[in-house]
Amino acid sequence: MGTIERKAKEKEIRKDDIIQAAEHVFFTKGYSASTMDDVAKEAQFSKRTLYMYFSSKEQIYFEIMTRGYRLFLAMLVSENADSGSKNPLEGLKALFYKFYSFSKEYPHHFQAIMEYQNREIDFSSTITSKSKEECYQLGEEVLKHLIKLLREGISDGTFLSVLNPEKTALILWSCTLGIFNTADKKENYLKNYYNLTGEELINGSYSLILGSILNKNN
Repeated sequence: MGTIERKAKEKEIRKDDIIQAAEHVFFTKGYSASTMDDVAKEAQFSKRTLYMYFSSKEQIYFEIMTRGYRLFLAMLVSENADSGSKNPLEGLKALFYKFYSFSKEYPHHFQAIMEYQNREIDFSSTITSKSKEECYQLGEEVLKHLIKLLREGISDGTFLSVLNPEKTALILWSCTLGIFNTADKKENYLKNYYNLTGEELINGSYSLILGSILNKNN
């Protein structure tokens, strides 16, 4: 390995160390309460070193979400490889429950994506376009899986022909995030007031959502 390659590798390792430190800080203290000083201390770097790699904690946040999307997409690839070809209905159900598995297996990354949905940090001028666009691109990859299933289901008559695949995918994605967040954050409330587990809420929600797009004449 030459000098240039070695330095590039060392830079990537240091960048990864900073992201890992930020994950620990953000997931422990919460994003809003965390500072770049906290991240520098956890990473055992000076704050000046941090700013050599990242312009702000918002940029690091996008890097963490990017990791989350990559983890989920890897789970989808593994699911597709293990199960082979599915019809659109089975595929949609598998996607729904795979995202639920992701929320349980990687709860902090799931929550990072969840919290982003309610923030305006993507409009911050301190975030480099590369970090933002990479995160957006991976998020779009998730939606593409959903859009593909909807198109196939509309084409073969499984789903209603009047559906717009792109708009329906966005609606389903938004509903799914809200349902999973409620199941996670309101678990005690659901149990005490409705004798309902989070998983039961998710199962019922899936049936309700599916019923709204199924072509019942098929």
